[in-house]
Amino acid sequence: METKENGYSVLMLPWLAHGHISPFLELGKQLTNSNFFVYLCSTPINLSSIKNKITSEFSHSIQLVVLNLPTLPDLPPHYHTTNGLPPHLMPTLKEAFDLAKDNFSNIVKNLNPDLVVYDFFPPWAPAIASSYGIPAVPFVTAGAAASCFLYSLSKDTEFPFPSIYMYDFERERMSKRIQVLANGLKDADRIFQCNERSSKMVLIKSFKEIEGKYINYYSMLTNKKVVPVGPLVQDVVEHDEQKDISQWLDNKEESSAVFVSFGSEYFLTHEELEETAYGLELSKVSFIWVVRFPIGENIKLEEALPQGFLERVGQSGMVLEGWAPQRYILGHSSVGGFVSHCGWSSIMETMKLGVPIIAMPMHLDQPFNARLIEEVGVGLEPKRDNCGRLQREEIAKVIREVMVGESGKNIKRKAKELSETMLKKGEEEIDLVVDELVQLFKEGN
Repeated sequence: METKENGYSVLMLPWLAHGHISPFLELGKQLTNSNFFVYLCSTPINLSSIKNKITSEFSHSIQLVVLNLPTLPDLPPHYHTTNGLPPHLMPTLKEAFDLAKDNFSNIVKNLNPDLVVYDFFPPWAPAIASSYGIPAVPFVTAGAAASCFLYSLSKDTEFPFPSIYMYDFERERMSKRIQVLANGLKDADRIFQCNERSSKMVLIKSFKEIEGKYINYYSMLTNKKVVPVGPLVQDVVEHDEQKDISQWLDNKEESSAVFVSFGSEYFLTHEELEETAYGLELSKVSFIWVVRFPIGENIKLEEALPQGFLERVGQSGMVLEGWAPQRYILGHSSVGGFVSHCGWSSIMETMKLGVPIIAMPMHLDQPFNARLIEEVGVGLEPKRDNCGRLQREEIAKVIREVMVGESGKNIKRKAKELSETMLKKGEEEIDLVVDELVQLFKEGN
């Protein structure tokens, strides 16, 4: 692993979602350990949320760069992020992102980096890099199984791995989504163009031991070298809010509680929230649950939950609104399961920590991730009705099965084994990434 003496500079442009920015930042941190200097480019509101994650260790090797989006009538600056964004404004945010390409071009011109690493939404990013003679590589923050399935779905070709599938209600939803236009471009076309315009390779947030066959298949589909970067799990950062959570967790027995979270960008419907609440109550398992509502909607937590729910669960349940230190909670010895929406970053984090998963996918790539969890053997997915509705009895049953049931024993064993493998492999993937990038620079020169 050889890098040039004065290092390489990398300009990173993630999509405006926490689930994308966070892995870009973690990849950046890993690259700085190999003599890279990293510029991370995003909107002011997104950068303000990650400032505290750049500790003194990285303050001289990672620089945050502001990308200003135009202020559109429906999209004031506090909506220049997907976090808390009302779902109907997502196409508007993509349009604003596209309209910022001239600003990004100026950033590339002024910084003159050795490499641009971009997300799969801005096909203009590699075009801009190319216009300045700079190589550009996409970094896919979704898993390889999900990426392959979406590729097959949008090209209307058969997917050759039967363990990854979609229910009819999911397929209908997904088919509509990938055809949605933002600024005249479908999401599917954005992804294809981003892959096609890359400089020979695609980086992907994945791990060979989990997704080896899907990584190889994605390479075949894209005709690019697909290089896994590993799980990129962020370190624990201390927060003032942890005190009450710590006390609650410390009073629970080992592996007796579940953590419940559906990510920062999905808001449960009233029915989904109700079924989840009753499912947790019926399971008789202790839980810590993060509930989120869209920014600007004046919803009171107590009124959103079933009447009397908080009183009935008492000390066996803790409900938090808005945010919780997920990495800290999942790493606590009292937590033995994660009721998860199956966002890819959360899944990689949970697998690395060895926590079994109760998979409750909601949208996007999450259904594929849920099927992968079952294929790998580290979790179970509660069945839904034919219309895709959650069922409280099924949620309770699967939570109990994973936490105290017979099949839960095998799941716990498998989760522990996988965690040990991921920890043992350590930084092997990132070493390979550095080698591949250095080779790219040499070929360019």
